[in-house]
Amino acid sequence: MDNVNEVLGKITEFLKAEAKTETIMGQPFKLGEYECIPVMSIGLGFGGGMGEGKDKKTDDKGTGFGGAVGVGMGPVGFLATKGSEIQFIAAKTSQGLSAALEKLPDLVEKISDKFKK
Repeated sequence: MDNVNEVLGKITEFLKAEAKTETIMGQPFKLGEYECIPVMSIGLGFGGGMGEGKDKKTDDKGTGFGGAVGVGMGPVGFLATKGSEIQFIAAKTSQGLSAALEKLPDLVEKISDKFKK
């Protein structure tokens, strides 16, 4: 059981080191008149398992434990500011259902405006 606690401790330390604001929001930089801040997406996952068994032939007992951690990061876009204007610029365009869902608020607003008139 000490190994389990040791592995879980290492996983926790890893998550503390990787999942911080500086990892998700990059360092600001200037692009002409704009101040840009990169925005990243970060995904963390971990899993583990433990078991024990007995060899039917030799009557030997054994235990085992395994664990894994995975990290995925990628650019989402940039926050761009100019004076009091703030705009989000996506790094990639959406396709399929996600693109339709992104356009849904604008569509609802347009339909709502038509009904108001």
